[in-house]
Amino acid sequence: MSVNSEGTRLSSVQARIIREELDEQLLWRTTRVNELEASVEDGEVASRQDELVALAAAGRDLAETRRALESLDAGTYGRCAGCDADIPFERLKIRPLARYCIACQRRHEAR
Repeated sequence: MSVNSEGTRLSSVQARIIREELDEQLLWRTTRVNELEASVEDGEVASRQDELVALAAAGRDLAETRRALESLDAGTYGRCAGCDADIPFERLKIRPLARYCIACQRRHEAR
């Protein structure tokens, strides 16, 4: 389990909410990757490059969703990749794939 902004572990309800959202995203992203793979195979040369770019992005999103689920299972979900601080549940609920707390996200985007 992760620790939330109040310094307490995510409740089982909070963890379930996050898991349900991540499971939905995993299903959607897997379907999207499969559709894009089929489209690339059937596509014309002119649109193939755009489809390959979309497929690469969808693949990264799918990998990130799997990483978040693995992190949730390992009990490390909800820790900032920048400063190791707790990411508040409210942020995770809105952005379940968030890897950074707000402060580190701002610094990361400012680069």
